Amino acid sequence: MTKTRILLADDHALVRRGLRLILDGEPDLEVVAEAGDGAEAVEQARRHRPDLAVLDVAMPRMTGLQAARELSRQQPELRIVMLSMYDNEQYLFEALKAGASGYVLKSVADRDLLEACRAARRGEPFLYPGAVTALIRGYLDRVRHGDAVPERLLTAREEEILKLVAEGHSSKEIASTLFISVKTVERHRANILQKLGLRDRLELTRYAIRAGLVEP
Repeated sequence: MTKTRILLADDHALVRRGLRLILDGEPDLEVVAEAGDGAEAVEQARRHRPDLAVLDVAMPRMTGLQAARELSRQQPELRIVMLSMYDNEQYLFEALKAGASGYVLKSVADRDLLEACRAARRGEPFLYPGAVTALIRGYLDRVRHGDAVPERLLTAREEEILKLVAEGHSSKEIASTLFISVKTVERHRANILQKLGLRDRLELTRYAIRAGLVEP
């Protein structure tokens, strides 16, 4: 079994120790590095190249949110789960904007952390139940106040390229079909991966099937 390599960052050594016991006790998870603040987390991630970073929201020097933004920029393939003492909508929204795929409350970390880590590795989001309510409430507030809510995630051209990628066509074949350069295809493909939070052709294909763009 391939273990998920984890970077654990929290400014309280005792909290880190407790979380490490939870994570290292699982056969598929392994803490390979620890950090006491956000800046150290970024450095340790650069050194150890983990699969997953578990970051406390509030840390000295550089917060977990700042570290998440930096890590998302430097290592886009790295999955991020945020840990927080705060059941707070603003922190939740900021965490998601910073690139986190999971948000776990410290008060129930012993219950939720393992599930959040595994969901992140599968490329799925994990939010505690109250967070889902907060997201829906935020969405409805935006609608009520007339703020713009994006109708679609991908442009028509991006959907076109996604469909062709999912059907197994190479970048060269797609470029020829759509009368654009290979470089343009690659740029669109990178944008699609970033927008959808996906990593490779397999995940793109699964998404395309779920979205009804290709037949399973």
